[in-house]
Amino acid sequence: MWGQGHFSRASVAESVSFPGVVQMDEDTHYNKVEDVVGSHVEDAVTFWAQSIDRNKDIVKIGLSLSEVCPHANSVFGSLDPKKIYGGLFSEDKCWYRCKVLKIISDEKCLVRYIDYGNTEILNRSDIVEIPSELQFSSVAKKYRLWGLQIPSGQEVTQFDQGRTFLGSLIFEKEIKMRIKATYQDGTVIAQAEYGSVDIGEEVAKKGFAEKCKLTSGNDICEEKKSDPAQLALRNLKNPIPLWGHRSNQTNLSRPKPRLSGRLALDLKNENDTGSHMTFTKESLAVGDFKLGSNVSLAKIKQDQKLIEENEKLKTEKEVLLERYKALESKVEQTTQELQQEKANTMDLTKHLESTLKTRVGTRMKNLATKVEILKEIRRVNTNVRFGDDLSEAMQVLDEGCLTILSSLNELEVIWAEYSLAQEKIKTCEDVNEGNILIAERNEVQQKLYVAVEVFILEVDELPLNKRLKTLKDLSAALEAAYGQATEGANSEDILRKFYDWKCDKREEFSKVRTETEASLQRLVAWFQSSLQVFDLSVEEPLSSDDTVDNIDEILEKTESCLCKELEISLIEQGDADKEIILNTYGQVLQKIRSEERLIASVQAKYKDSTEFKKQIIDCLNKSPSVDHLLSIKKTLKGLKARLRWKMVERNNLEESDDHDESEVEKIKREITHLRNSVFQEIYHEREEYEKLNSLAQKWFPELPLLYPEIGLLKYMGYSVDVDMEARVIKRAAAYHRAWRAAREEPGLLPLKFLFLCKSDPMAYLVVPYHPRASLSAVQAIMPLTSEEALKVMKGVAHGLHTLHKAGIIHGSLHQNNVFAVNREQGIVGDFDFTKSVSQRAAVNMMVGDLSLMSPELKMGKPPSASSDLYAYGCLLLWLSVQNQEFETNEDGIPKVDQFHLDDSVKSLLCSLIFCRSSVTAEQVLNAECFLLPKEKSVSDAEKDTECTQHKKEEELKMENLDKFKEKTKNGEATVD
Repeated sequence: MWGQGHFSRASVAESVSFPGVVQMDEDTHYNKVEDVVGSHVEDAVTFWAQSIDRNKDIVKIGLSLSEVCPHANSVFGSLDPKKIYGGLFSEDKCWYRCKVLKIISDEKCLVRYIDYGNTEILNRSDIVEIPSELQFSSVAKKYRLWGLQIPSGQEVTQFDQGRTFLGSLIFEKEIKMRIKATYQDGTVIAQAEYGSVDIGEEVAKKGFAEKCKLTSGNDICEEKKSDPAQLALRNLKNPIPLWGHRSNQTNLSRPKPRLSGRLALDLKNENDTGSHMTFTKESLAVGDFKLGSNVSLAKIKQDQKLIEENEKLKTEKEVLLERYKALESKVEQTTQELQQEKANTMDLTKHLESTLKTRVGTRMKNLATKVEILKEIRRVNTNVRFGDDLSEAMQVLDEGCLTILSSLNELEVIWAEYSLAQEKIKTCEDVNEGNILIAERNEVQQKLYVAVEVFILEVDELPLNKRLKTLKDLSAALEAAYGQATEGANSEDILRKFYDWKCDKREEFSKVRTETEASLQRLVAWFQSSLQVFDLSVEEPLSSDDTVDNIDEILEKTESCLCKELEISLIEQGDADKEIILNTYGQVLQKIRSEERLIASVQAKYKDSTEFKKQIIDCLNKSPSVDHLLSIKKTLKGLKARLRWKMVERNNLEESDDHDESEVEKIKREITHLRNSVFQEIYHEREEYEKLNSLAQKWFPELPLLYPEIGLLKYMGYSVDVDMEARVIKRAAAYHRAWRAAREEPGLLPLKFLFLCKSDPMAYLVVPYHPRASLSAVQAIMPLTSEEALKVMKGVAHGLHTLHKAGIIHGSLHQNNVFAVNREQGIVGDFDFTKSVSQRAAVNMMVGDLSLMSPELKMGKPPSASSDLYAYGCLLLWLSVQNQEFETNEDGIPKVDQFHLDDSVKSLLCSLIFCRSSVTAEQVLNAECFLLPKEKSVSDAEKDTECTQHKKEEELKMENLDKFKEKTKNGEATVD
């Protein structure tokens, strides 16, 4: 069956001696068959087994140990590895014989249960001395499969799998062992068979073992011996897994004696009689045990089955005992709870008995307290609860509502016709055609003048300012009560729903209040009637049955009505009620805003109409005259000629050898006088130009066409007088100081030079040139990505923060003066220093279809940091949505929700466009969408160096400007 791997009889007989091996007697021991039961597996070829003949011995040993060991002394001092001790197995807490394999520590030892073969680490306290009669050889033997060895270099996983596989073949199974040889340590080399199955062959087939290598002159395997203690420790760390067909999972690792039912009964009876079981070491020697040799294999299996059933019943008994204890504990706990409940009930009864004596007084006192609270609530105005303030606001809006004036509609039509006529004149280049257009315009102008007079008279009769103040006060009061309103469509259904809700609430509240008053009146009547019952002076009192019997009912009804009214008065409205009130509040606020816009438009048109009437009344059906301007020009020309001759005369005198100093001084005084006269005429000319330019821009566009000689169209640029010059320098200096203060990230376009010309009153501003870097140019060529747009707009936010921190309002933020340098650095451009912030903000710039003018500017309010941030928000929205179309509400505010944007960007846009009054530029800088890691490149360092140089140059230039201004005021500047 095994071929080369088996021991042959001849080879064993011929062998003389082998190291570590005891030779078998050929006739008596070689191929001797033993019936054993596997008890423990060490590896794929090594295991422990117990002889079936020694079944009773195991039972007797267990009984003896259970009597001796609990009273024996624990071991101490050094332990003898050859001595047998009693060990307490950790899993079943039973005592078994063991030997010490290794001292792990002062407290722990590795032991082997010699009657089963398994190992365990025990505390010294679990190891005891046993008497000499139990000091005999082990019941279990160590066997090794014949002709096999563990392959060298076998992995741990395969090693464990081999142990498991061998265990499945031999553990607690009756196997036949054909003995081949015995090692000096007692290990038996044998061929194992289970029925017709050769166990060694099966292990080899699975690859868990290999055939032995033969040495010269013998067939004994060469194998490297392992340290038994190390192998035992390894087996502890890698236990054999449990098999599915086992009924008791602890049997694999727990020593368990085998006993038949009869034997167990006999031993139990013997133990009950009180005769102590003793036996000598010799009687339990391996060779002397023949007990059970006449017992059949079927009987042993039956006994084993009975033992297992006994174990199962024992387990069930333990479970039932645990359940009994749990039920007993629960009954005890329930008893304690009942006793506690009884005590609480007794305490409650005593409390009720004590309070019952003062029940009437306490009840009346509580009732009086509720009446006092109700009086206070009724005294305080509670109109807000049922939206009375909203009803009053709607009544105010309906009563004094300003409707669209009929004269305004007519005026708008004529004004549009007049504007069209003016536009035709402005674009006309032929004088003859221009005269025809002027005549047509004058006819429309006449009609417009009449319509303006009618409109002004009608508006003068309206209390617009008073109405506007009423609306503002009403709006402020409602906002203080309800907070910020949400946007919503104008709907009459909301108002109708509010009126229905209000009526229902009023009806309910009135009903409750009526019931409260009726119940209190009934209580008062009861008290009055009860006086006669208790008054001894009354000769014929009323019967107590008529009055006293119904007091409980009266009190109950009164308390119920009071509580109901207090609940309605004090408890907050539900979500449905709040929704109705807030929706109505939104509708009321929309009506207020709509009327405010109408009043603002009427006032704006009124202002334009009065200005038109003032300018046109002197020039009706004719154009303004330019004679005064021509006269000033003629005078200025003469003064300049005289000034040049005087300067030539002064130069000639100074160059002559014998010039008269007094004559030179006289000429210099004349030159100074002439220069001042020239300046004075220049200012007069400037005033006349401004007057004519204003007339040409607004009312008489034909002036450049009719009088080309005055050069009205060429009168453009930053024209300044002395006062304007001072204002320009002041604004430019404030701008420069703000830029200089924010040295790290100013976000502003620096000022390089500011020129003020005396001979020609013009102001010239020089700034860095960034070709094709404005937002409008960048977006037209290659639009910014979302990441680039955020970088650029963060720089723009820095610029606004720099200006607002210095108290400067830009007022003119649009896509043409915001720059995206290198598509990553955002810079706010400069503004017109000759104009005030109101003049700059008056221009309605558009980006696409979106107006950059904030709603408050359209209503006539002054520019502010809030209006700058509104324009900033519109630019950010424009960059974020690219070429998508904008939807706006009636105020012109864009709707943000229609776009799919990043949540952080959308949140910032909502703050800038809808809630900008509470947002600052510094808060915009700290917005979540701008919280990006700061990176500084080499180009940034170069830019910083360049900016530092610019700043130093600007500081020097501003000092020169201040000196120049002082000279101008003192008349020291020269005309070149």
